[in-house]
Amino acid sequence: MKRALVTGGSGGIGAAISRRLAADGYHVYIHANQGIASAQQLATEICVAGGSAEALQFDVTDSVAVTAELAPLVENEPIQILVNNAGIHDDAVFPGMRPDQWHRVIDVSVHGFFNVTQPLMMPMIRSRWGRIVNVSSIAAITGNRGQTNYSAAKGALNAATKSLSLEIASRGITVNAVAPGIIDTAMSESAFDAKAIANIVPMKRAGTPTEVADLVSFLVSDQATYITGQIISINGGMI
Repeated sequence: MKRALVTGGSGGIGAAISRRLAADGYHVYIHANQGIASAQQLATEICVAGGSAEALQFDVTDSVAVTAELAPLVENEPIQILVNNAGIHDDAVFPGMRPDQWHRVIDVSVHGFFNVTQPLMMPMIRSRWGRIVNVSSIAAITGNRGQTNYSAAKGALNAATKSLSLEIASRGITVNAVAPGIIDTAMSESAFDAKAIANIVPMKRAGTPTEVADLVSFLVSDQATYITGQIISINGGMI
């Protein structure tokens, strides 16, 4: 049974991805930091339904803690599927943005990507099979007012996706990013009402976490062997 790690796996999109990968037959490590109780509950639900999952807790910005947690897991066999979904918003117009707002958002998305992905690389490379999916955002492509920090973080993630994909393509490992638009989660509910969504999205609705999970499921499957280095938008036609 291949093993998968989903960072930020207790949130709306992360939980949907965790459920889908478990349904696809993978053992899923559901990562959380603050939301570890939700991750543990989700792992229990997956196991009760016949899947295989367990929760992991660490701060993706703490490289020492990440390595301490992940190194023992890949000592004897690789984690071959990684979904870097952890990310945070801390929105403010740029002239009024505090330094901590900038650094924290960058830390989670960019430094978190490095801290989690790097310890898993050599075991994955030795296995000559792997799938890395980074969860980006439409904000990285179009920009968004009040999200210069978030756009910068996800834009860096897109660039890292392309560069890493070139380094390891010959090893049977693909690296792609998915860039959601407005997805129906608790995070988006506070930012967009139904009227705003109808004005912004050509499909006149928000996407669902399940639809994002379906895309991730495809990208980690054997059907996506020849797809790598791509930033794939899922946004109802916004761009």
